[in-house]
Amino acid sequence: QARSRQGEARSRPPARREGAVDQRRPVELTMETRTKRRLTNGAIGLLFLFSGIEYAVILPTIWAYLETMQAEPYFLGLGLSAFSFSGLIAGPILGHISDRSQRTKPIILFANLFEIVGNFMYFMGYSKWLLLGSRLVAGIGTGAGACIFGYLTRSTTTEERATVFAVVMAARQAGLLIGPGFNLFLRLCNFNLGPFKVNKYTSPGLFMCLMWTILQVIIIFMYYDLPSVPMDNSKVVSVEEEEEPLIDDVNGGVADSSPCSTAIEHEESHVPPTSEAGSENRTADEDHYIHNGHIEDCKTNNNPFHNFSAAKEYLREEVVVVLTAQFITLFNQTALETMVTPLTQKYFNFGELENSLMYCICGVEVIVGFFIVRWLSTKFADRVILALGLVICNISCIWCLIFLANPKGSSSILLCEFVVGVFLQILGLPFVAVSQVSLFSKVTAEKTQGFSHGLRRSIGGIATIMGPMWAGGLINNLYIMLGVMMGLLTLLTIMMILSYSYLIEPAPTLISSVNQRNMDDD
Repeated sequence: QARSRQGEARSRPPARREGAVDQRRPVELTMETRTKRRLTNGAIGLLFLFSGIEYAVILPTIWAYLETMQAEPYFLGLGLSAFSFSGLIAGPILGHISDRSQRTKPIILFANLFEIVGNFMYFMGYSKWLLLGSRLVAGIGTGAGACIFGYLTRSTTTEERATVFAVVMAARQAGLLIGPGFNLFLRLCNFNLGPFKVNKYTSPGLFMCLMWTILQVIIIFMYYDLPSVPMDNSKVVSVEEEEEPLIDDVNGGVADSSPCSTAIEHEESHVPPTSEAGSENRTADEDHYIHNGHIEDCKTNNNPFHNFSAAKEYLREEVVVVLTAQFITLFNQTALETMVTPLTQKYFNFGELENSLMYCICGVEVIVGFFIVRWLSTKFADRVILALGLVICNISCIWCLIFLANPKGSSSILLCEFVVGVFLQILGLPFVAVSQVSLFSKVTAEKTQGFSHGLRRSIGGIATIMGPMWAGGLINNLYIMLGVMMGLLTLLTIMMILSYSYLIEPAPTLISSVNQRNMDDD
C-alpha cells in the first residue's frame, strides 16, 4: 500500500510554490484566431502611437496658442492638468465597465469619440475657455488605456506579459519621438476651412482629429474582443519539486480533490497533520488554477466584483509598493521634463531647435531602453528588473544633486555633466515603468484588471499633475527640488527591499486559502 501511495504521489503534478516558474503553454490557436490576435495587437499599438503623437504635437504650441487669446499664464497649467484630470477620472470608470462586460472594443470606440470631439474643439479655438474645455474632453479618451491593459493581462501568460507591456509602452514613446516631425509641416499651414482658420496653432487640433477618426475606422475593422487564452495545465512544473503522498480516506479510497475542496492553509502547510481524516481537505486546488494564481469561485458568478473588497485588494503590501513606484516614477519624470528646458536655456542658450534635437535623442534612448527591458524580461523576474531600474534612478538623482544643483565650471564641462545626468535618468525609466506595470497585473485579481489598471493610471495622472507644479516653482532652488526627488526614490527603494519577497505572482495555495477565508467571512 505504501508503494502504491508513492507511485500516486509521483504521478501527481506538484503544487506550485512561491518562486515556482509557470511553464504553461497556450493551447494551440487556429490560424483565424492568430490572425485576429495580430490585427488586434496592431490596432492597440496604433492607439498608443497616436497618443504619443498627440502629446508631442499639442504641447509645443499650446502656450503660444493661449497667448493669442490673451490668456493668463496659469491657463497653461490648467490646460495641461485638465487633460490628466479627466483621464484619471475616466480610467477607473471605463475599466470597471470593461470588467463587467468583458468587452473592450465598444469602450475604445466610445472613448475615441471624446478624442475626436476634444481635438476638434481645440481646432475651433474661439476662446481660452473652449481651449481648456477641449483638453478636458480629450482627456476622457485616455481612459481606454485601462481597458486595454486589462485585455492584455487576460490574453497573455505571466511570463510574456512584461514583454508585451514593453512593446506597447515603446509604441507611445515612438509617437513622442516622431510627433515633433509633424510640426515641421503643420507650422506651414495658413488657409481657411469654411469659417475656421487653419494656422500653426489650430492645425495640430485638426490633424489629431483626423488621426483619431482614422483610428476609429481601424478599431472597427481590425480590433476583436478575443477570449482569454486557454492554458494547457499539463505543463506545470515547480522549481522545487516536492512529492506529497495522497492521503487515503477511511475507506481506502483517494482523498477528494474536486474543484470545490478546501484549499491548503499557508500557515498549516509546514505542520504535520494530526490525523488522516483531518488532512483530507488540505489538497491544493491545482486543477482550478487560472491566470495570476487566483482560484475561481466554486459558485459560478459572472459579476467580476462579486465578493470584491477594495481594501483587501489594494491595501496589501505588494500592491502598495507597486502603486508607490507608479507615482514616484511619473512624479520624478515630469519634474525632470519641467526642469530641463529652463536649465538648457540658462546655461547652454539652447533654442527651439536644440531642445527638439535633445528630446529626439532622449526618445531614441527610451525606445532602446524598452526593447532592452523586453529582452531582459525573458531572462529575469520583474522584481529584479525593478531593482535594477531603481539603482540606475538613484545614481542619476545623486549625480544631479552633486553636479547640477549648483553648476560650476566651463560650459563644456557643465554640458557633459548635464548629459550624463539626463542619460541615467532616461535609462532607468523603462526598467521601472515596465516592471511595475507587469507586477501590478500579477498581484491583483485578473477579473478586475480593467478597474485596477484604471486606478493605477489615475495615480499616475495625479503624479503628472503634481510633478510639473512642484518643479515649476523650484527652478531656482534645485537643491530642494532634487532633494525631494531623491527622498522619494530612497523611500521607494526601502519599501522595495523590505517587500522584495512579496513582489512575485502569488502561489495558488496562498490565494486559495485567502479566498476561502474571505468567503467564510462573507
